[in-house]
Amino acid sequence: MIRFRFPLSWLMLPLLAGLSFIAVGEPLDGAAQALQLIGYIGADYPSTVAGGQVVDAGEYQEQLEFLDVLQGLIVALPAQAGRAELEQGVAELRQAVTQRRPGEEVSSAARQLGARLADLYQVSLTPLLTPDPERGAPLYAQHCSVCHGDSGLGDGPAGIGLEPPPANLRDAARLDRLSLYDLYNTLGLGIEGTDMPAFADQLDDRQRWDLAVYIAGFTAASAQGQAPFAMSELAGRTPAEIAAAGGDVAAFRAQRAHPVLEQRGPQQLIGYTRETLERSLQAYRDGDREQAYDLSVGAYLEGFELVESALDNLDAVQRKTTERALMAYRQALQDGAGVAQAAQALELAKVELDKSAALLADGAMDGSLSFFASLLILLREGLEAILVLAAILAFLRNTGQQQAVRSVHIGWGLALLAGVATWAVAAYVIDVSGAQRELLEGITALFASVVLLWVGVWMHDRRHAAAWQDYIKSSLVGGGGRFGFAVLAFFSVYRELFEVILFYETLWLQAGPAGHGAVLAGAAAALVLLLGLAWVILRGSRKLPLATFFGINAVLLCVLSVVFAGHGVAALQEAGVLGTRPVAFFEFDWLGIHADAWSLAAQGLALAGIALLYGRSLLGERRRLAEQA
Repeated sequence: MIRFRFPLSWLMLPLLAGLSFIAVGEPLDGAAQALQLIGYIGADYPSTVAGGQVVDAGEYQEQLEFLDVLQGLIVALPAQAGRAELEQGVAELRQAVTQRRPGEEVSSAARQLGARLADLYQVSLTPLLTPDPERGAPLYAQHCSVCHGDSGLGDGPAGIGLEPPPANLRDAARLDRLSLYDLYNTLGLGIEGTDMPAFADQLDDRQRWDLAVYIAGFTAASAQGQAPFAMSELAGRTPAEIAAAGGDVAAFRAQRAHPVLEQRGPQQLIGYTRETLERSLQAYRDGDREQAYDLSVGAYLEGFELVESALDNLDAVQRKTTERALMAYRQALQDGAGVAQAAQALELAKVELDKSAALLADGAMDGSLSFFASLLILLREGLEAILVLAAILAFLRNTGQQQAVRSVHIGWGLALLAGVATWAVAAYVIDVSGAQRELLEGITALFASVVLLWVGVWMHDRRHAAAWQDYIKSSLVGGGGRFGFAVLAFFSVYRELFEVILFYETLWLQAGPAGHGAVLAGAAAALVLLLGLAWVILRGSRKLPLATFFGINAVLLCVLSVVFAGHGVAALQEAGVLGTRPVAFFEFDWLGIHADAWSLAAQGLALAGIALLYGRSLLGERRRLAEQA
């Protein structure tokens, strides 16, 4: 797909004949084409000359012809004071090539010329949203591997016999002279006269950046413990430039292949959200609806979502109001609303963002607020998990199933380890994006909802069965039954733990050193309350008749199934996987109830499943009683 060698045929040029028209109609396209040529002159020239002698005459001649085309592109750009400086820069670059100056010297001059061009004509070399190689991998498999091969060696089946051949994307020397922007730019523009097509009409900006970082990963190795480079450096500079400046090239390669979100304060994050939403609206005005929607999702996930927990500690109502406003703007884009309507929705969202920013401007929280925020975080996130665990453990202990009890303990114990490990990996090894976090939470919640519904109905079916003990011993206490309870315990705890850790990270910073004691005290108080609730359930269950106990447990688990269904859909909506459909309805986060048609529909579906399965159970019980009569 990406070819780094340009045949002479693509320089013959109707392109030159049409430069003026292109520059008038789309000036930034002309600047992007010029940047593409500058980038590849810097990348290709060093292999054509060694010790002042030409070692590849064909490639060297192409470099001279590139410079002719580049000169035409610069002349055709809209006139402004700095254009003469660019023309002089191209002339000096041509002189250096003609004099067969050392490759690194020419490459450096080319990069400086490109930076000046981007600055004069306001070409952004930095992605709006942090690129993700995980999203780039399937794009590479779909669009690139057929020519470049699965591993990037240029050995794909469709590349056989092509001239020039597909590039070897594992050629570190060549990739080190290309920036991420160079890769992104070529993906959009293609290469005239070769089989490398322009993908601007198939892949939006975000997809091309995702693909660029994935390709950069072919020549990167992991590098731990290094200070992060800014996204502007990762996108606009090359590893060769970093090496020339004495920087850590291995760390630069690793980070440009796996960019991480920059650490920003609450005001910066809200500012980022506001700026990205403005660019989203501009893309919508320009008719690029897919890009506009992607930017609206990224504005939330890479901006506002990262301050939600801090805002929750100050004013949960304002957090929810702001979130609804952001979702309303996103939905307006998805519904194809008029530009004026979308702009109005954005203005409402910006008003709420300003209110949230004002709340967060004061910095540290006082001790009492830190205590109660800590208490509520653990209570809110742990209540559902502790109810599930206590109900299951009470059931198993009351029925003497000690082996299954051990399986449940193993399940939630593994969930604790997995939750801490996931957080550690996300914090110190790889960057887990907001979308990935919400997607994980949503899928886990929906899976837990299904399992809870199944277990709840199963308990209801057994509450009057005379042979329930034999059934348990023959079926439930077997390996499959114990595994099922362990899985339920695992997912009930895991879906909460990762989020709890993230919330406490935010609260710890927000409380400041003076408030750390209050945070710990609040967490300890919440833990005591949760353990007390579990003890009450376990203790109280022993005094209940078995049929009553089974019925209460069944109802509890089915209610939690409905709650998890609402939480799961809401998380998928925040990740941008599902749209939103606001409706006039009350909201209650603790029960997973949101004023949204999709979330309510999921809960309605869970309720319908409960009604259907309970109805089937009731009919079966009536038949059993009729047979006994």
